[in-house]
Amino acid sequence: MESIVLLSLLVVLILLGSPIGFTLILLPTVYVLMTGAAPLTLIPFKMFDAIDSVPLTAIPFFMLTGELMTSATITDRLVELSRRMIGRMRGSLAQVNVLVSMFFAGMNGSVVADAATVGSLLIPAMKRAGYPAAFAAAITAVSGTIGGIIPPSIAMIILANAGGISVGALFAAGIIPGLLIGATLMAINWALAVRHDFERSEEAFSFGALGKAAGAASFALIIPIVLVGSVVGGVAGVVEAGAITATTALIVGLFVYRTITWTNCKGAFVRAFRTSASVFIIIAAAGPFSWLLTSLGAIKELETWLLTFKDNPLLFAFVIVAFIYILGMIMDSAANIIVVGPVLIKVMVTAGYPEVQAAMVCVVGFLIGTVTPPLGVAYFTTAAIAKASLESVAFAMLPYLVALFGLLFLLVVAPDVTMFLPTLWGFVK
Repeated sequence: MESIVLLSLLVVLILLGSPIGFTLILLPTVYVLMTGAAPLTLIPFKMFDAIDSVPLTAIPFFMLTGELMTSATITDRLVELSRRMIGRMRGSLAQVNVLVSMFFAGMNGSVVADAATVGSLLIPAMKRAGYPAAFAAAITAVSGTIGGIIPPSIAMIILANAGGISVGALFAAGIIPGLLIGATLMAINWALAVRHDFERSEEAFSFGALGKAAGAASFALIIPIVLVGSVVGGVAGVVEAGAITATTALIVGLFVYRTITWTNCKGAFVRAFRTSASVFIIIAAAGPFSWLLTSLGAIKELETWLLTFKDNPLLFAFVIVAFIYILGMIMDSAANIIVVGPVLIKVMVTAGYPEVQAAMVCVVGFLIGTVTPPLGVAYFTTAAIAKASLESVAFAMLPYLVALFGLLFLLVVAPDVTMFLPTLWGFVK
């Protein structure tokens, strides 16, 4: 009963607009004060313990990489490269939107950063080209989910830290699902573009123009190659790889493209570390909240309930996906990953699934939650940029959300989608 009251209070406070970090700290603090179940000093101890991890220090580096890319106009070069790759395909700007998100994902690792950066560039252009504002916001939001799946991924770093899993294995596991999501979104774009007669570029595909655009963006494309190569090749850990990619982005912006000024550089550092601080607040706040759930027996009850479905693989997969969908609608993705992620991983491993596959299901599912109404933060972000009503954007996202949760179901029932590359590259025996 206490667990139900606690979770109900959490949902109500979030729906009322309370900051997620504040809420996660408030509830266990009030519980300790009212019941005396533990010393009050347990709260700050659990907060410190939650962030006392070296791999988490990679997060500011990846945030900084994304900020430096934007300051260096690297994103503009990626847009031009994507345009040349798409050519005169129907709905070309919508397809460019997805491609840019896939490129940007390999350098930043954040869904919200992806959606905000790509949205500020492409949503106005899409509206000028005749796309409905709600559609432009919808495709930008859903394509932003790729930003947390194709490595680097801040969500993967957080979950790897919480669950004691190899970051490199998760990075390898995220490549195929990320590419698969991108391809699926582009297929839906094409179908909708044909149906609604959306625009197409006036410039036909040209290998010469593509080569020129690729050359202009070549230094930017080095960043994900350096990142994945260093981590997968065992040359560097995730923290060192983050530092290398941030340094590479800084050098490219300052000395190669020469589009970063020292003033821009200072602004990029400030924004990156401010955003990182908000992430660390949530991670720290989830520490005492997780302790409280465990103390009340909620975690054990959840594990027992989910495992009642394990003898029917299809039903088990459906229950896992539905559970993730419900949580994604009402909880922040970082909080879900920290508090619930390890529980779902343990349940899936007990049911016979590989640990890396279980972790990827959690990452992909909870990142989809960032665009799922009513509380998806990326959904809010792109709707605001497009100046479209939340209701219209939610309706425009429906075909994409159906496809995304269909792919999530596939990740549960088809292990090879996530396990092929980690196995090939030696992360999993």
